[in-house]
Amino acid sequence: MNSVVRCKAGCAAKRGAAMNSDPVRLGVIGLGRAFTLMLPSFLADPRIRVVAACDPRPEARARFTAEFAGPAYEDPEDLCRDGAVEAVYIASPHQFHAAQTIAAADAGRHVLVEKPMALHLAECQAMVAAAEAARVHVIVGHSHSFDAPIRHARALIAGGAYGRLRMIQASYATDFLYRPRRPEELDTARGGGAVFNQAPHQVDIVRLLGGGRLRSVRAQAGAWDATRPTEGAYAALLSFEDGAFASLAYSGYAHFDGDALCDWISESGQAKPEGSTFTTRLARAADPAAELAQRTARGYGPATADAASPVQRWHEHFGFILASCEGADLRPLPDRVMVHEAGATRVDRLPPPDIPRREVLDALVAAVRHGQAPLQSAAWGLATMEACLAILESSRTGADVMLRHQMAVPA
Repeated sequence: MNSVVRCKAGCAAKRGAAMNSDPVRLGVIGLGRAFTLMLPSFLADPRIRVVAACDPRPEARARFTAEFAGPAYEDPEDLCRDGAVEAVYIASPHQFHAAQTIAAADAGRHVLVEKPMALHLAECQAMVAAAEAARVHVIVGHSHSFDAPIRHARALIAGGAYGRLRMIQASYATDFLYRPRRPEELDTARGGGAVFNQAPHQVDIVRLLGGGRLRSVRAQAGAWDATRPTEGAYAALLSFEDGAFASLAYSGYAHFDGDALCDWISESGQAKPEGSTFTTRLARAADPAAELAQRTARGYGPATADAASPVQRWHEHFGFILASCEGADLRPLPDRVMVHEAGATRVDRLPPPDIPRREVLDALVAAVRHGQAPLQSAAWGLATMEACLAILESSRTGADVMLRHQMAVPA
């Protein structure tokens, strides 16, 4: 190899190494509540740089431009065409996820899209097709299947030391229905309610623990408050192709606090007072306009406090989980996984996270910088949404719903 060729090869290698170490340049569509929850992670991780945003609210765009020194667009397609953007985080209302993901993929951008992936199976399938056609990666999350305790429990199950997984129990109780809401968040047809918003967490968790391939769903959902006319609770039995099964139960009616079963650690990994009670039911606005103002104030804008440095001390969670294998029961908790065998209990301690939701950012960086397909891909999200939609269908019909779009956990 002559010196010119060697120089070109060496320079190309150096450029490649530098690119792999550069922060992922991220554009954000939707500066609402989901963005405010992810923002501390984006700011704390040197592998991520937020360079552009899109939101219909001029006050949110003005604050973004002032704080990030980047453009803030009103039209999502303008953000997708911005040459500085490598990947797009879609945190807009649920009904826009499909069209915005497809627009980003068509522009050659990788995508991190919040759950629920979309509202209809056809939309999910179109998102999968768009990603495949553009050869970009779509990651569906944050969901709690990313959480380190869940992934550790999955590794124990996959290792086979405790025999085959036979049953999973998953339950959680929160104040979900009585947090400030936009009108569409109380309308199931527009993606509101506990099934669209909360079931993706539980379905993702049990699919990961159980290997991914569900066979059928039998469920009931409850809408018990006429002033909040959407599902606030559900219970479901999910059957896997290999004969294992999972029972899911969720209530968002602000009575029992499910964090009592998780050492009084909140869903976001923060400590909370033992025996704490919900205040959202009492504090919520008496009229829709005031409630909408409360909801908007929780998003990014002039009235929102600056993003705090992460103070998370434990991993996030989604309530009580018990995975029963032939030889042991495994219980993930915010800082450990309990392994209960006959006559003995082992505790697998997990180090605290240095950055909240690091696992989500790991998947994003691996996809954008190294071309690694994410576990929670568009195809995975399609399979999860098929099960969530089956919960609604089974509740309406009273019948089992057979599933056709499932996938196994990638090796």
